[in-house]
Amino acid sequence: MIQLRENSSTAGEFYRAAVETVDYARRQGVRIIVNDRTDIALACGADGAHLGQNDLAPEHARALLGSEAIIGFSTHSIDQARDALTMPVDYLAIGPIFATSTKENPDPVVGLEGVRAVRQLAGDFPIVAIGGIDRRNAAAVLGAGADCVAMISDIVSEPSTITARMQELSQV
Repeated sequence: MIQLRENSSTAGEFYRAAVETVDYARRQGVRIIVNDRTDIALACGADGAHLGQNDLAPEHARALLGSEAIIGFSTHSIDQARDALTMPVDYLAIGPIFATSTKENPDPVVGLEGVRAVRQLAGDFPIVAIGGIDRRNAAAVLGAGADCVAMISDIVSEPSTITARMQELSQV
């Protein structure tokens, strides 16, 4: 699954890119969720949306996108994770696990202990670890209890090696 994230384009530019990406992804058998923008997810026919603390509330996103849509929700503390478990979401994200440069004003690092605490709280509910994760530390994050990890910099830092990196990461 790929999360489509765009912070600098206009809504129209993002929509056009999302339509093209969703079309391509469907041909490849890959699911696409849209970060922050439920409206774009709905308009382009994405598989769902990933929401942050200041985005549209998950219950409103669920009402717009329907029961089959994938809805994820970012949390940055055990209290936020506890609240998220009462929301109509399909997974919760916890992080940042490590320091990250992909956010302008990142939340405080929760570390591997944060992942362990959320895993204990969430039971079998799906957890995605976010923030500062790369090939070197992904196994430790998964070992701490995350079901999967989200990565940006380690995958896209060298565009010519994206395919090889994705294959390598699938072995973790």
